[in-house]
Amino acid sequence: MPPVKTVVPPQAAAIYESYLACLAGRGVGNKTFDSGARSFLARYPDPQAWAGLPLDQRLAGTRPHLQPLLNFLMLHRHLRPGYDYLLDRKLTAIVREAAASPLAADLDRFLAGAEALGYSGRARAGMTSQIAVRMLIQTGRGLGELTDADFTAFGEAISEREQRLGRDLGHYHGALYASRAVAYHLGAPAEPAPKRSTLGRWSWERHLDGVTDQVRKPMTAYLERIQGTLARSSVQGNASELAHFGRFLARHDPGLASLALLDRQRHMEPYLNEVAAAINHRTGTPIAASTAKGRILTVGSFLDAIAEWGWPEAPVRRLIFPRDAPKLPHPLPRYLPPDQERALLAALENSPDRLLADALLLLRATGMRIGELTMLELDCVHEVPGQGSWLKVPLGKLLTERMGAHRRRDRRARRQDRRVSLTGTAAAAPAHRQARRLPAHPPGPPGLRRSHPRRTAPCRRPGRHRRRSAAHAQAYLCHRHGQRRLLAAGADGSARARVRGDEPALRQLSGIASDGRETAGGLMITGSR
Repeated sequence: MPPVKTVVPPQAAAIYESYLACLAGRGVGNKTFDSGARSFLARYPDPQAWAGLPLDQRLAGTRPHLQPLLNFLMLHRHLRPGYDYLLDRKLTAIVREAAASPLAADLDRFLAGAEALGYSGRARAGMTSQIAVRMLIQTGRGLGELTDADFTAFGEAISEREQRLGRDLGHYHGALYASRAVAYHLGAPAEPAPKRSTLGRWSWERHLDGVTDQVRKPMTAYLERIQGTLARSSVQGNASELAHFGRFLARHDPGLASLALLDRQRHMEPYLNEVAAAINHRTGTPIAASTAKGRILTVGSFLDAIAEWGWPEAPVRRLIFPRDAPKLPHPLPRYLPPDQERALLAALENSPDRLLADALLLLRATGMRIGELTMLELDCVHEVPGQGSWLKVPLGKLLTERMGAHRRRDRRARRQDRRVSLTGTAAAAPAHRQARRLPAHPPGPPGLRRSHPRRTAPCRRPGRHRRRSAAHAQAYLCHRHGQRRLLAAGADGSARARVRGDEPALRQLSGIASDGRETAGGLMITGSR
């Protein structure tokens, strides 16, 4: 005997029929979807009564065979489950299912408005799934009817979930800020909110969780003191590094009464050993040398600062020294051969996307950061009488603005252009002259004088001193001229070591002609710094 199906109440029959028609239109559905819908509607003929249950019961009752029904009820304005439920569920398929719902037109308008404001496709998709569809479901109104109170309520729900989970949900706050601007752009009665400040979002005591009270108090006071002179992000970085040291002290010496009792051998050297063996909790690999150096130097700066300020918690002597931090590698940038550079420049010159190509050419010519390039003003090029044109770089990462001269072509290139314009054919470039003799004793840096008289005693091997002097002069000129240009071009160490006065190809690449003059040949990156 087949099982008896659950009877749907008459007041929910219309919802049930619409749900089955929606599944048939999408070409999905099975027996579990049907039985789940019958059981849910038999228990809750008014679906909104289900939203009054506590959050844990709503989450526990959301079984996989009920999720299609709940999505249908939310998208067709039969259910407003609350922001707490909407934020706790991922709702991965709801945007796709919204194409056949009354929310489709508003979501299409939202996507078009976000595109008009310049948001990328990934950002538009994230804003739609995280903010727009959830607000349309919960408010029960159209996109043009969203108010400031609706966005404020959603922001409070995000902050409440942050406190419940104990972690930051900055991606939701950023998406809410951007979605509010899009709604205002589309005519909704919601003013664009000011940029959300991070001040006061987390207290410094919360950054120092797991640290004993005797150590947390001076660390908190130190962080509050330096936030008057450093950016919030810099203080947060110091708080993270100090938290590692504080938790180490809580494990290593939980009975430590004050930082004044710290000892180099008992406390600092075991901490240095722990930093050297630290593992990245995400990748399972040893932490980078820069991370280890930051942890050590931050603790040293903290202890030195409180000692200089005369705090009673300061140690009696210095405990961290610069040599305790690991040395960082200084790799050179990848060397770009001249033929590849010419091909790259030709591709940029012939690119149909002139905006991006011109931006890359400008970055190569000036050495700006990408963020500085995006903040250039319309009147950033200034003509200085007698000095040519200068580019004003705005405030960027270094919080300084500067002026950079446009790179000028040398005289030889300008004469070559004039010959081409007059004759119509390009004349052959003049050959390099024969290299002149190098001085036996090149001058030293300015202001450096010999503190001892020149050696006048006869040498047992006269040729030895002469060969060594010539080699010294040759290496000196290569260092002062060739390596400087190759460093700017990004040449590796082996290429710089091969630069000698008798190799014209490398000499031309380094920017030095055979007569010792700098030329325009080779790969040269002119920076404005």
